[in-house]
Order: sequence, then structure tokens, then C-alpha cells
Amino acid sequence: MSSRNPKGRTTIEVGADGVAVITIFNPPVNSLSLDVLNSLKESYEQALRRDDVKAIVVTGSNGKFSGGFDITAFGGIQEGKFPAPKPGFVSIEILSDTVDAARKPSVAAIDGLALGGGLEVAMACHARISTSNAQLGLPELQLGILPGFGGTQRLPRLVGLAKSLEMMLMSKPVKGEEALSLGLVDEIATPDQLLATARRWALEILERKRPWVSSLYKTDKLESLAEVKEILKFARAQIRKQAPNLTHPLVCIDVVEEGIISGPRAGLFKEAEAFQVLLHSDTCKSLVHIFFAQRGTTKVPGITDRGLAPRRIKKVAILGGGLMGSGIATALILSNYPVILKEVNEKFLQAGIDRVRANLQSRVKKGKMTQEKFEKNLSLLKGVLDYDSFRDVDMVIEAVIENVSLKQQIFADLEKYCPSHCILASNTSTIDLNLIGEKTRSHDRIIGAHFFSPAHVMPLLEIVRTQKTSPQVIVDLLDVGKKIKKTPVVVGNCTGFAVNRMFFPYTQAALLLVERGTDVYKIDRAINKFGMPMGPFRLCDLVGFGVAIATGSQFVLNFPERTYKSMLIPLMQEDKRAGETTRRGFYVYDNKRKASPDPEIKKYIEKSREMSGVKIDPKLTKLSDKDIVEMIFFPVVNEACRVLAEGIAVKSADLDISAVMGMGFPPYRGGILFWADTFGSKYICSRLEEWANLYGGFFKPCAYLADRAAKGAPLGSTSDPGQSRL
Repeated sequence: MSSRNPKGRTTIEVGADGVAVITIFNPPVNSLSLDVLNSLKESYEQALRRDDVKAIVVTGSNGKFSGGFDITAFGGIQEGKFPAPKPGFVSIEILSDTVDAARKPSVAAIDGLALGGGLEVAMACHARISTSNAQLGLPELQLGILPGFGGTQRLPRLVGLAKSLEMMLMSKPVKGEEALSLGLVDEIATPDQLLATARRWALEILERKRPWVSSLYKTDKLESLAEVKEILKFARAQIRKQAPNLTHPLVCIDVVEEGIISGPRAGLFKEAEAFQVLLHSDTCKSLVHIFFAQRGTTKVPGITDRGLAPRRIKKVAILGGGLMGSGIATALILSNYPVILKEVNEKFLQAGIDRVRANLQSRVKKGKMTQEKFEKNLSLLKGVLDYDSFRDVDMVIEAVIENVSLKQQIFADLEKYCPSHCILASNTSTIDLNLIGEKTRSHDRIIGAHFFSPAHVMPLLEIVRTQKTSPQVIVDLLDVGKKIKKTPVVVGNCTGFAVNRMFFPYTQAALLLVERGTDVYKIDRAINKFGMPMGPFRLCDLVGFGVAIATGSQFVLNFPERTYKSMLIPLMQEDKRAGETTRRGFYVYDNKRKASPDPEIKKYIEKSREMSGVKIDPKLTKLSDKDIVEMIFFPVVNEACRVLAEGIAVKSADLDISAVMGMGFPPYRGGILFWADTFGSKYICSRLEEWANLYGGFFKPCAYLADRAAKGAPLGSTSDPGQSRL
């Protein structure tokens, strides 16, 4: 064993039939730590030495084959805390020269998961038996690496080049039944017959009743060389178009090509070499950080460590059937929660129900849902015009317009009509919850459940707690968040909470630049090129100017000393421009919602520049893309630092995942503070100070940022509790 406290192991048990069953044991998903891999090699060598062993079956304990390589080990290798195994140790020494080359046949018995390294171990065996629901896939590219245990060479030979590239480049797993039709597995068995079937296969291979296949040298599934060239050319073009900032998918394609052109052994060496390089890349470090940040959001000190069990939420009511309310209702009924949707009149109610129906129908059209499931989900929705059916609901989510007095009235009514245990949640995106609950006595059960639009699609749920929100209510909402497949992030209560507050300087910095001479469309192009789904002006058009003005005014009101006040959007709105819905905003839109620049924008910019009393700065008319990105995002970093310093966010990793899932910040940059730390706090602080001197207090670095810069300390990582920075 490679360490005194081994992280996982394999066991070996030889039956009377002469089959040695090697079982991977490393709960919960039998991940392949270096200890497990060394132990697998030892168990194999033992099975090959023993005269009483005729054949081998490899399986995983507790109904899971293996979820892949242990991701926590990446950090240790990246930071040099322990040595990486030498290139090719796993793919060549263990899986090719020990498992595949063994003179005794081996069969993988797959249940539950065979992902990443788990599937690569299975593919090195001479046959694979799987249950019908097992998931098989190579999702390594999601972590900025490529399959490094021979997967780039074996998968194309088992399922063909086109399908293998789809599985690897899109991180798309297949279920057992599809794996059988593809040739990835050889037979399907029920979970209780899995081992017996695998044992029988192993012995039949030995007796030559079944083919003894080395997947590494199989060629019948590979396309002709002319087809191979076309498939690779198409795959490269798609990647350059869809992920222009990423190199690792192209490296993966190169490695696959090497194996087909120069032979599998050459492919394995190239794979091992590429894996080492990619493991130390910024992309890999960023994506691994996001992987752990996402899993860490459900750990909230002082809340989730009290041993509280979530209560069962049996029925949910939603107030407001607009875009947000109908989206939230859709998310809930998709996870089988019965929902009551309340509106103020029959017309609005019908419109809300129709929106939910359309959301579900679009899933049917895309083949994500059967007609039967559509009917079943829709039957969970009931529309009402009064509070009578609120007497037995366990949670209410208010999703009406951002109007303080209306929300206050609703919460006062809810207190009267809902049972005393009912959670009272608001989907407000900016308004302080203490203000919303001002006219109630039930402050312990008031909480923010802030979804992002469209609510049934966007993955983030911001859970907002006040000083008085009970830990039980937070635990309950965390549980609902997980059940409706959202990533829940618990934050404190303030104007804008974490995500909108952190990102309010995003649009304001863009407006400041435009009034001083930077081109609107150049800004959007630079931000888009950086990796955001859209630039700040295209985003304004999408959310609509009404929303932009309403939320912007909340920040101007609450943070007057550090907001940039521009009249550009109100001036455009006065002229019946309100964004995409009116087909005119910063862009003009055709019938298919295609956006085109609008030369008319110039006159509005001139007028707002005049009203702001600023002049064109020649330097800002010639900004490079790098400068645009820094001037737009460093103020966001500055505000994120304030959110962290005030304890609105528990840890910087929560802000990183919120930026990625709530605002579309590119995950391969690791989130807002992780990305900031690639520049260093000193650099960011000095740039902000320089701009503050030139353009005013909007850019002034906050005390936290200035303090970290003075110490040369990172903004995220070690500066807050519970952070797992790799």
C-alpha cells in the first residue's frame, strides 16, 4: 500500500469455479485513488500468480462499479504535495500491460456508475456485463483534462470514432441498454444476476466459447481513414466555434487521432503526456475549483452542522403567474411537488397556467419528456384567485413585481391564511427581506428563494436568510433546492443579496465607459469573447429596461457613494425602446430575435453624456479587449469583496459558483474571485485606484480589497472559512 491510511482498496475472493472476483472498495462511489489503483494492480498480480484462479471478474462494492478518479487528489498533485504517478503508470503499466495483456481473461461487472477512470478500467477487461440502468461515460473534459487511463484509445475502438467523440467532447454518458447497442458492453443482466453472468462469461472466454477481445487492438468499429479525417475535421470546427477559449477539447481530438494514425500504443503515450500538461493548466484548476465549490454550497456553518433533518414539504403555493412565478411552478411540478398558483384575476391566472403548459410542452418537443409525464406533471398544478386553499400549504413563494408595499401587504395576508409552520418565501431579486416582512410577526419563517430567469432552466437558487430566519427553515429550503435539481447557495440579507449586488457594477461600468467614448458594441464583443454568454448591453435588452431601471435604482438608493448614475437607459425608454420585447434597445431585433447594432444609439449617448456632464476621453475610445474586461469586471470583484467582508456570503467559493450559475461567468475561469486571484490583489487594487483618480468614486477599492493588496494576500482561497481551493 502506498500510504499508512490507505484511501480505498480492492479485495479479492476466489470461488469454487476458479473465478477471482476483484472488488473496488472506496465509498461512496468507489473512486479510483492512487491507493485503489495500486491495490488493483496487486490483486491482479495475485490472481495471475495463483494456480486456483482461471479467470477474473472486476466489480465495485455496494452497487457502484466506480465513479472515476478521485478528484481530491488533483489538488495535491497540482500543488506538489504528493508526486503524480509517472506518465502512463495507470494507462500502460496497470491497464494495458497487466489487465489487458493478462493470460487469464477478465470481465467487468458494471452496476450503478462506470464513469471516467471507472469506465477505462472496465474497457481494459476482455468483456463487459452491465445492468440496464448503469451509467457509462467519460466526462473528464468537464474538469479541463482528457481521459487519461487509455479512454481516448479504447472508446473509439469499441463504439466507433463519431460516437466516442460525442461521448468525450460533450461529457455525455450512456445507459446500459444503449451501451449494449453500441458495443460498449456485451450483455445486460439484472443486478442480482450480474456477478453470476460475468463469472460465466469469463469462463466461456477461457474455454473459447466467447471471443477473447483486447479493446486496444479492435478495428472493426473504426471508420475508414477518409471518414476519420472528415469526422475529426468537423469535430475541430465545432469546438473552435462553440468553445473558442478552450484548448483541451482540441488536445483530446489530437490524441484520438494519434492512436488511429500511428497505432494505439503511440496513442497511449501521447495521452499520458497530454494528461500531465492539462492537469497543471489554469482551465483544469478552475474547473476543479468549481466542481468542489458546487458541492460545498450545502455546507453552511452554524446551520447544516446542527443535526437538523429537513421537514417534508408536501404542497407549495406560488403568488404571481408571470415569467418568474410560472417558471418556479414548472421547476416544482417537474420534481412532483403539488403547486397552487394564485393570481389576481382570471385573465392573469390563465396566462400563468398557459406559460407553465408551454414550458412543459417545449420539453416534450425536445424529447426530454413523454406525453404521459406531461399530463401527470400538469395535473399537479391548480390555479386559484383567493387564499382559501392556502390553509394546508407547507411553503409559499411570492413572485410578484418588485413593489415594496404590495409585497408587504401579501406577507401580512399570508400570515393570516397559512398554517403556522408554513415557510414564507419571497423571490425578490433586490428588496431587503426585513422591509418585505415589516408588517408581520413571523420573522423566523421569512426567507428569500431567489430564482434566476428562466427559473425552470437556470441552475442557481439563492437562499436569503435574515438575522431572524430559523435554521430549520434554511435546512428545509436547501432540501427543496436539491430536490428540484438546483444548486442552492445560502447568503445574507441586503439590497441585491449576493449575485445581483455583486454584478450591479457590471452594467454601470459599461455605461461609464460608453459615456466617456467606448463603443457599445465593442464592449459587448470583448465581454462575449472573454466567455460571458452576452455582453452587458445585450443583457439589458434581454431582461428589459423596466427591470434594469427598477433594480438599478435600488442600488443608487442604497449605495449612492459608489454607483454610476447614467440617464442613458431612461432616455431610451422614454423613446419607447425597452429592449428585446419592443424589438429596439441597444440593438434592433428582427422577427427571429436576431440582434443587430443600431447607429441611432449615438444620439442617446450624446444626450446622456451631456446630462452626466462628462467628456469623451480619447484613451477610452481605443481600449483593448483586455482593458475592457478589466474595467468591467474589476468593479465586480471589488463588490464581491464587500459581500464577503460583510459576511453576506459564507465563503468565496459560494460567490464563485453564484457568478458561474447565476450570471454565466465562464466556469473555466473558476468564478469571479478565483479568476481575480490569477491577477493578484495588488494588481487589481492599483488598477482600481488609478481609475478612481481619473473617473471618480465608482472605482474606489473597498477596505477589504485594499487590506488584502497591502498584505499581498489572495482575495478568495485562504481568506475565508471552509474554502476548498485546489
